[in-house]
Amino acid sequence: MRVALHSVLKEGQESGYEQAHATVPEDLLAALRRAGITDWRIWRSGRHLFHLVDCEDFAAAMAALDEDPANQRWQEFIGAYVDHFEDTGGSPAESERMALGEVWQLSAQAKAPSAGRHSR
Repeated sequence: MRVALHSVLKEGQESGYEQAHATVPEDLLAALRRAGITDWRIWRSGRHLFHLVDCEDFAAAMAALDEDPANQRWQEFIGAYVDHFEDTGGSPAESERMALGEVWQLSAQAKAPSAGRHSR
């Protein structure tokens, strides 16, 4: 599965956050793999961060990471830079509330039958 997330940096922490991610600790990389995360990409626009996480089961991965000492150390460290993750308010499960809902995908529409398409 692929999950998109949105977080916001603390004021003035943009360059520090990027420097912190220049080389993420090896024990954190191992924790992410153990949790079933195969890729995690982050884009930044000003103080806004947009994450794309590839994993088998996002809720299970987040639960496993919550218990992992390497992730706990990383969260304590990176918390100096990150103000918060945006909450979509969509589901009672915390990990699901973080996920951004997909609105549209070009490749999915291109594969769909032409019936019902609107022209502009």
